[in-house]
Amino acid sequence: MVRGWFAVRVELESGGGLRLKWRPGRIMLVGPQHTLKDLAEAIDLAFARWDISHLHEFEFPDGRRYGRPDDEYGPPIIDYTRVRAGSALRKGEPFTYVFDLGDDWRHNCLVLRTNLDPHEEAGIIPDRPVPVWGWGWIPDQYGRRWDGDSGEDDPEEGAPGEDDRGVGPPQGT
Repeated sequence: MVRGWFAVRVELESGGGLRLKWRPGRIMLVGPQHTLKDLAEAIDLAFARWDISHLHEFEFPDGRRYGRPDDEYGPPIIDYTRVRAGSALRKGEPFTYVFDLGDDWRHNCLVLRTNLDPHEEAGIIPDRPVPVWGWGWIPDQYGRRWDGDSGEDDPEEGAPGEDDRGVGPPQGT
């Protein structure tokens, strides 16, 4: 039996100029040996990030910040490649993951459960953090709605009455 894993709830709150009323989310299964870099990569994949070269970081309420150290950007940050989830995460502890410090894709995270057996939770023992449950519509990281869309607010693009998901008013109204 393998124990010591975490269930972490991750909800996308805002980013790219959007504040989401209906927040998409994922429950991530994270092993104690996984690094916070592993968790960041798993969150990016779970939230459909495809341009993953942007700076990102974890912020904890006590002031700890983990990410890729960059002497040219902001205050010092702890190297997340050297920090294991087992030493950083605690049950009931909230924290924030921010992807793309320019567009500020902000994710509220909460450690829901600890000391889990991954085989009982997911039927496998994953080699990296994985989503095991999810919900909601995930916006494109650049606000693009279709292939060829610039992501900019252009009144010439899109059909009248469509929202950002390409969903228009009901037919016959």
